[in-house]
Amino acid sequence: MCGIALSVGPEADPATFRRMLAVLAPRGEVTETRQENGLLAGVRRLRIVEREGAAQPWVSPDERYLLCYNGEVFNHRELRGELTRLGYAFRGGSDTEAVLAAFLCWGEDAVSRLRGEFALAVVERATGRAYLARDPLGVKPLYWSRAPGCLHVSSEVKALVGHAAPISEVPPGHHGWAEPDGPVRLRPHVDLLTLGVGLPVIDDPDEAALLVRVALTDSIRMRVDTDLTVGVVLSGGLDSSLALLHVKEMHPDCVAVTVGVPDSPDVAYARRLAADLGVPHEVVELRPRDIRLADVREAIRICELTEYGDIINAVVTVPIFRRLRELGVKVVLTGDGSDELFGGYPMYHQVGPEPSRQLSLHKIRNLCRTELQRVDRASMGHGVEARVPFLDLSVVELAMRLPLELKMRDGQEKWIVRRAFADVLPEYVRRRPKNPMSYSSGLHERARLYKPFFARLHRSFGYDLLEPVRRDFDSVLTRCGNDLDAAIADGLARPDYTVLEHARDLVGAAKWNAAPVVRRLVGPRRTPGGDEAALPG
Repeated sequence: MCGIALSVGPEADPATFRRMLAVLAPRGEVTETRQENGLLAGVRRLRIVEREGAAQPWVSPDERYLLCYNGEVFNHRELRGELTRLGYAFRGGSDTEAVLAAFLCWGEDAVSRLRGEFALAVVERATGRAYLARDPLGVKPLYWSRAPGCLHVSSEVKALVGHAAPISEVPPGHHGWAEPDGPVRLRPHVDLLTLGVGLPVIDDPDEAALLVRVALTDSIRMRVDTDLTVGVVLSGGLDSSLALLHVKEMHPDCVAVTVGVPDSPDVAYARRLAADLGVPHEVVELRPRDIRLADVREAIRICELTEYGDIINAVVTVPIFRRLRELGVKVVLTGDGSDELFGGYPMYHQVGPEPSRQLSLHKIRNLCRTELQRVDRASMGHGVEARVPFLDLSVVELAMRLPLELKMRDGQEKWIVRRAFADVLPEYVRRRPKNPMSYSSGLHERARLYKPFFARLHRSFGYDLLEPVRRDFDSVLTRCGNDLDAAIADGLARPDYTVLEHARDLVGAAKWNAAPVVRRLVGPRRTPGGDEAALPG
């Protein structure tokens, strides 16, 4: 929904603050600021809820607190009803006002009542103390850095690199207070590593399928509660197809967008589903030769990612949101998170149930800097808000109560999701095996050709002030036999690829990229009459 920037403290500098906010310009449509002595707060707002009446920064009725807020709280109407009964007099209908009203009523406990995707900063204007909070999965980002006499807070790393100081992240599911010239004390309001612990396991397939269906349907319904066009990033796989099926049913105005090589599996499946549903479908057709070093550089600049594989995926993702912006679509749903929850990766099925659970939780906890970071930056970098229904906390908690045998059965990953929606999924989608977006789109190996440049480009933007690019954790995990503890230790010991590893990777990617050229050179030639001519012996 927004990009937020704050400079708090006696040394807060207006020129520095303006530069921070300018960097966040792509995240919204209008710039809204409030500047006081020792408090500079601003928002680049993407107007979705209460578009004319929810200007930020939002100040409490008693003017004690100021709120800068990014994202959306989907249960704001329920919160509004409860707070109204408790005596709060609302000025408008925005979720922004509901968030601050909840904080005024319940203090720090309010964050546990917010159901949505959000990052926020509430500043006590008299003292400059800032309360920072981030949603449980880290769908929306929040970072901070320190300069003498000033605390800087921002939605993106790129707004903070100009201070040349170390940058820290507010972890997913954390909240707490930051002093303008003192410590930042954060603690979890949701512990992702204990989700589902102590709750009974749901091992009956019928019960599990019903609960999955109810939870995911409810999660999608909340995320299409808008009068704006809703887009769906459609790969043609199970998760994005489910999203599109539901959006088509729940919202009168939707569009699907797909990226890929024209004859790739992604594009073929997506075209078929969109046509069957009668949904307008935009296909961003790319060929491997269309991806150049400049595209890789731009994907790194926008997305700030710290693993090689995520950067490759970002190169493929950015054109989707560029097209959505051109279409004027501001709200879009994606299928991200389903693989982590419902056994979509082979590693989950190569270890026992408890190691599988730990692997799943580790990946979920790290989504904030991998897939979710890619989706947030690529979308908001083009003024589009991406929503992730599979990562609603209710869906995540439910998934953690399901045994591994319901997630993989009869050689099919995400079995329980397929079972839950068997009556609405077309057979060709339900039986389609998982195929990662960047591979099945036909573009992965072209992006990999530039892999040796990733770390250098990442450093050129100053993003190593947060953390450097590291080797892909999944590859480390595979080398360590899916031993999570060993993989974490190995990743710390050898954080980046060696020159030799880069050379081997480059050779493999070069061979793949050369193959189409070779096929064209040595393949059958067509005669003027249209018959194929045999090559000379």
